Amino acid sequence: RKNISENINNNNEKMVFSPISEIRNSKCEIQPFMRRKILALKSDIQLISHNNELFNKNFYENKRMTIYKKLRGSLDKANIKMLIQPGVETHTYEPTPGDIIDIEKADVFLYIGGESDEWIEGILETLNTENTHIVRLIDFVDTLDEEKTEGMQSDTYEDSDEPEKDEHIWTSPKNAVKMVNAISDAVCSADKDNEEFYKKNTKSYIDKLNGLDKSFRNITKTAKRRELVFGDRFPLIYFTKEYGLKSYAAFPGCSDETEPSASTIAFLIDKVNNDNIPVVMKIELSSGAVAEAVASATNTEVETFYSCHNLSKEQFEKGENYISMMEHNAEALKKALN
Repeated sequence: RKNISENINNNNEKMVFSPISEIRNSKCEIQPFMRRKILALKSDIQLISHNNELFNKNFYENKRMTIYKKLRGSLDKANIKMLIQPGVETHTYEPTPGDIIDIEKADVFLYIGGESDEWIEGILETLNTENTHIVRLIDFVDTLDEEKTEGMQSDTYEDSDEPEKDEHIWTSPKNAVKMVNAISDAVCSADKDNEEFYKKNTKSYIDKLNGLDKSFRNITKTAKRRELVFGDRFPLIYFTKEYGLKSYAAFPGCSDETEPSASTIAFLIDKVNNDNIPVVMKIELSSGAVAEAVASATNTEVETFYSCHNLSKEQFEKGENYISMMEHNAEALKKALN
């Protein structure tokens, strides 16, 4: 956490993906913010749309990849700021004083909500956000409880029987559509002069998301099996529930654990062998050590399944986004289910 904080403090320009850009202009890459201020707290919000394509505001975002970029359109329409840089572990993000000032100055502020964003609620209460459109995206979808599946390693800090709401809502393309609409509405309210433009870009991006959904449904409909094994954390409950898939994993989605117990490893190995699972999954930005160990013991291969929680600096520079990563997931899913 100390290293992450120092890294953020040493870099004045934070980057984050967001759906607002997708609404703006499908030809635009992620760019520094220019006009109105839009701030996004999560990179998953950003990754959902990746391109600056929505409007004329400075937009600040802090963590996961977003949907807001495609809403933006041309670069003269909005200023987007990403508070979380590519490659940063979003669960341990700590805002700088400058980040907090940026939140207060933003015309639109996006964040997911949920346990990882509890600190934001307290900060917002202390700021003057009278002129800021604040969008808590978890409020726009039907949430699911976190699940501990058979064989999964428990977190050492778990001391409550009360289930937490799973905050990885964007992993379902159907939820991503709801998020895009919520972001689009906020952007249109903040910049009514360009409302028609944003709505046009919103429709275009939602068409792409619906295309992803159709692709996943076709893949799962004709698949030989409906089981996935993750030698990693599992932040994909919204995805698997949406497409009727069964999953087994080493850790819960927001777990801090990196070393599973011998019994967890043994369970995953037995599951792969007994059910003839051809692929062991890992998620992005993971060391892949657990997945590799299970794959080695079962003579299977490892595939990356993108949760779209964040991406590497190299992927960011190449223009990877929610659509492209989900398209990769579709190919990985074909291998894993057949």
